[in-house]
Amino acid sequence: MTATVRTRRIYDDPQGGDGRRVLVDRVWPRGLRKDADRFDEWLREVAPSTELRRWYGHRPERFAEFRKRYEGELSAPERQEALGHLRDLAQARPVTLLTATRDLEHSHAAVLAGVLGEGEGGGG
Repeated sequence: MTATVRTRRIYDDPQGGDGRRVLVDRVWPRGLRKDADRFDEWLREVAPSTELRRWYGHRPERFAEFRKRYEGELSAPERQEALGHLRDLAQARPVTLLTATRDLEHSHAAVLAGVLGEGEGGGG
């Protein structure tokens, strides 16, 4: 079975084909209530380190280097366990990786989707 992995913003309304909705940000999304029913699971262990996130600053010209560094971080044992969990979820049903980031194409969620499988991104 091929993994179906999408990326979407946490602020977007859930859609029928989203499957399991997993928030993959390290910090709680700004403006979102703690009791908001927008996702099924929060897996912050797969998010980039605070240092990497700050260095990147969502600057598209740094994306290629960010991708390389983030993929390196994903090889750490504590992240491998979380990544394995996401892979298992994606083999069972569609998974939508959620982030607060505005630019999905240049986000850690897009990198993560690529690592997990098809990584089609977008989805709207």
